[in-house]
Amino acid sequence: MFFADRDYEGGGVTTADQVDHTPSFKPEITVERLEDKGYSVVNVKCRDRAKLMFDIVCTLTDMQYVVFHAAISSDGPHASQEYYIRHMDGCILDTEGEKERVIKCLEAAIRRRVSEGLSLELCAKDRVGLLSEVTRILRENGLSVTRAGVSTVGEQAVNVFYVRDASGNPVDMKTIEALRKEIGHTMLFNVKKVPASRNAYKEPEASIAGWPKTSFFFGNLFERFLA
Repeated sequence: MFFADRDYEGGGVTTADQVDHTPSFKPEITVERLEDKGYSVVNVKCRDRAKLMFDIVCTLTDMQYVVFHAAISSDGPHASQEYYIRHMDGCILDTEGEKERVIKCLEAAIRRRVSEGLSLELCAKDRVGLLSEVTRILRENGLSVTRAGVSTVGEQAVNVFYVRDASGNPVDMKTIEALRKEIGHTMLFNVKKVPASRNAYKEPEASIAGWPKTSFFFGNLFERFLA
């Protein structure tokens, strides 16, 4: 799913991480051949964050590479990760094109969870078609969903949508007010400004005790399937 998103092809969208990072935090990714052992070695140095290793391993797996060994370390805000990989057919990366594609895909995966702009927190009684209805309303109001977190607590659905306008620019507050008037009478509606820093998705806190809770996360893939 990470690879299928294909946001690496066009350079991706500008994120808070791209705007805010210094050279010491900018992702540094290299791919080297370890011919005597029969591995390709992927080295990643970047800002540490939650689920960094998960995103990298998922991306490599989606690209049909098998991780045989890995070394993971962190020093304050810095993360250093090394992966020994082969293609599923047992081959190592032979061409510069293959290496470049791996580097671009990993860069996209590292930056994908970083969000900025506005987050819309919606809470309503869970029902069939609720998510589809909300995303339709967002699209009709000219909003593009970059990421979404979906949680259920008992009979309540607690959803968080990170949004931009259709051109990728900050959302006009007039649009938010129009949206609030349209759906505010059927669900709790809260708007938060996400600082242009290194915030990652934080699952909404549920105040309903004693109910079983399930959660799902959708990245840029969410927007692709709804287009």
